[in-house]
Amino acid sequence: MALFRRRRSNDTTDSTAAISAFWEAWPSLRAPLTEAVEADRPASDEAAERVTTLVKALHPDLDWEVGPAPAAPRPDLADLDLSMDVDPDELLERLAALDDPASLAEPAAHALTLRPGASDDARIQSERWARSAPEDGAWRFLPARPADHDGLARTVRWDDHELDLSHVSVSMHVDHASGRIKVGVYHPDNMFLSEEVRRGLADHVVLLALGEDDVVRYIAEVKPLDESPMDPLPPTSIPSTVRQMVDMIGGGEGGWVTLHGTGPGRGRVTFSARHPLTRRDFPALTLAVRVIVPYAEVAADGTPGESSAIALQELENRLNRVLGDNGALVMHQTVPGRKDMLFYLDPDSGALAGFEDELKGWAEGDLKLSTQLDPDRSVFGGLLRPYRAFFKR
Repeated sequence: MALFRRRRSNDTTDSTAAISAFWEAWPSLRAPLTEAVEADRPASDEAAERVTTLVKALHPDLDWEVGPAPAAPRPDLADLDLSMDVDPDELLERLAALDDPASLAEPAAHALTLRPGASDDARIQSERWARSAPEDGAWRFLPARPADHDGLARTVRWDDHELDLSHVSVSMHVDHASGRIKVGVYHPDNMFLSEEVRRGLADHVVLLALGEDDVVRYIAEVKPLDESPMDPLPPTSIPSTVRQMVDMIGGGEGGWVTLHGTGPGRGRVTFSARHPLTRRDFPALTLAVRVIVPYAEVAADGTPGESSAIALQELENRLNRVLGDNGALVMHQTVPGRKDMLFYLDPDSGALAGFEDELKGWAEGDLKLSTQLDPDRSVFGGLLRPYRAFFKR
């Protein structure tokens, strides 16, 4: 097996040290932050300054907030992840919760949430921070603000105005070419609010409806409206509009799109890729690992013969199993005699060693494996480029 590697970036080492420093300080921060949340008041100046210093060391674009933990999503069969790389134990737990929601563990009462905003690099660091968090029954550690539809029924205080969010309505304009949505947000009290407060309120509503990551993925613009929309919709309808848009721009079954055809000098080609794949998907997985797997049996139509097809699928299953949450397959391409697979791994997880061990027993030829740090997903983009015309976004 041929191996080609690039050295680890110093940025990864620095971020690991900053994450370790945060969690070493957490026991001394826990009590003052718990007291602040339970008293419904800001953290003390001393505690807030310490948390800010530690968070900015993770990434200068990160902010943070503490408060009551958002309600866990209600179990829903339509929301189950049935993709090939879902953890079987997690899937069984979710299925059991559909029959008996009370079987789920008691949720944590408080949440410490990092706020990366539009910065993809900050989002990588917030994900690594959350993945390395200690077990704490009273606290959740969130790498970005999640959706909170219960919050859309609450009253918020904003610049001395009490605003009932249940009175909010929205309008949406979907741009299928860009795969993004413009949202207008109306509240009956908008006429009494300053422009700054109206814009802040509009952003807050969309954030509650979608969560921070989906706002970055799919929202092109948010603006306050002076008048009620002609066809007003509740803000809770924004997620369903996003799902419909993703389906229309070519989001495939389980998040995958598969193409079949023939290539010059290559015979039959099968190409599968996650779509759409953004930097908000698997943010901690920044190590690109490409594996080129030869196979021995080629069927008459140019696809793997039965024995090779079984061996290739078993290899893929083993690789997904050994990676778990520390890696994901994002693309694979099969031509006569060869399968090309691209994974992204968490470089700090140590998963690469086990991944390589699973490859060593391949009996149908010499594999080639190459790795490089790739937070921008440029390797994925390069392999997708010849097929870009078939993807609507």
